[in-house]
Amino acid sequence: MTTTTNKPSTGAPGDGPDIADRSLLTGSLPRYFAPALLAGVAAVVAGLLFVSGSFGLPLFAIGTVVAYTVLITLASARVENGRKAKDRLVTTVVYTCFGLAMVPLLSLLWTVLSMGIERLDGYFLSVSMSGVTPTMDAGGVYHAIVGTIAITLFASLISIPIGLMTAIYLVEYGRGRLKKAITFFVDVMTGIPSIVAGLFVVALWMMFFGPGNTNGAAGAVALSVLMIPVVVRSSEEMLQLVPTQLREASYALGVPKWLTIVKVVLPTAIAGITTGIMLAIARVIGETAPLVLTAGSSAVAINWDLFNGQMMSLPVFIYSQVRMGDAINYERAWAAALTLILIVMLLFFVARLVSRFFAPKLGR
Repeated sequence: MTTTTNKPSTGAPGDGPDIADRSLLTGSLPRYFAPALLAGVAAVVAGLLFVSGSFGLPLFAIGTVVAYTVLITLASARVENGRKAKDRLVTTVVYTCFGLAMVPLLSLLWTVLSMGIERLDGYFLSVSMSGVTPTMDAGGVYHAIVGTIAITLFASLISIPIGLMTAIYLVEYGRGRLKKAITFFVDVMTGIPSIVAGLFVVALWMMFFGPGNTNGAAGAVALSVLMIPVVVRSSEEMLQLVPTQLREASYALGVPKWLTIVKVVLPTAIAGITTGIMLAIARVIGETAPLVLTAGSSAVAINWDLFNGQMMSLPVFIYSQVRMGDAINYERAWAAALTLILIVMLLFFVARLVSRFFAPKLGR
């Protein structure tokens, strides 16, 4: 009878399958190597561009990114291993794409801020254009702020209940052909151009109230046509993310389905639903074409009545000022654009507070 003993692997060739994977025993680059290499590459590229007399920010950014990507990948492949080199290459590409996505956003914000901050003051926000001629260095945007808030709020009151109830039906109750049909029409409505929504409401208003009857309520209905599908799709996705085990646990305790939805499903998904609703509001608060057709574009006085007379909004105010073409009109347009961005930012801040306070507490 023979006995065999397993000798420990020495790492020499021919030791068999017990040998360790050498790719896992390679070195690693220091933590400071990547930022130091980026700084060095940026300095070298800047120096070369200055010497050649062709320095420009886009050319500098492209040269720095390309050179850094090549050098960090080669250094990682030389010191570490191929897998780590690929990881660093993909990481660099991801960060580069993120930077490219941020460039137009930051450029837009900086342009609006620099052009609009000069005229944005308490006077501009607290007076209307009533009695102000287009070339006068006076007037403000208060009537447009009132119209934007009133129209958007009324559109939200129409869209949020309809959209949320539709999403609940599709996730919790919908079955068969009806569910597929609703999903199909929601997807189609998501791609409807805003001008088509405005024309639809104009035709609807003419049927009920006669031609030429434009007011804020018509504008709110036009915005709700654009807002409802966004609320439906975003709310549906958030409701689908709620674990099925939570529903089953509630049913096991004898809680009826409608109460499970109200007490379990909706509170669990409230943060995502709130974000989706805010995205829908941001989608419609800057619309111009449907409001020009439905709410009018010549209102200069403050009007709180959605059902009586034309109502100005910030996007239409910006459009009307730019169309006039004078320097003072452009100043008002930039200041109104900055006001609109600030309103959207404020709405997102309020939405975050709502989702934070109403979301279920995860602590034990």
